[in-house]
Amino acid sequence: MSTHPTDGVSGEFLDLLYGVLHSVRRETAVLLRSVGTTPGQLRFLRTLARCDSPQRLGEIAERLDVAPRSVTSKVDQAEADGHVRRIPDPTDRRATLIELTDGGRDLLAAVAVQQHQGAAERLSVLSDADRTTLVELLRRVNEA
Repeated sequence: MSTHPTDGVSGEFLDLLYGVLHSVRRETAVLLRSVGTTPGQLRFLRTLARCDSPQRLGEIAERLDVAPRSVTSKVDQAEADGHVRRIPDPTDRRATLIELTDGGRDLLAAVAVQQHQGAAERLSVLSDADRTTLVELLRRVNEA
């Protein structure tokens, strides 16, 4: 059994961090259900949005660190929902590229607005100075 003087603080830090993350995930799940998508679909769409150009399924699978077959099902669902489209690869006629549609971009923007509003509400219990300090401290912890 460890008797390091910071064990209590590190344990409380983890409890608080997990509590905030659990609450954010729960709120996000409710939000995503209301717009008809899932956390996995959101992660897929966000990954695609960060790309500078349409991507092959294998490239997206690599970025997501998942099997290509799981990306195929995400693409199928996102295409059915109108969030992505398949287009021919101009350099390889056997390949297909995936790109976001305006509907996919609109969904990401709407979810981002709602998530930022939720974060702002959560942070509203703090003063401006406390919010700044919290973010500064989290940056330092994240860099460690």
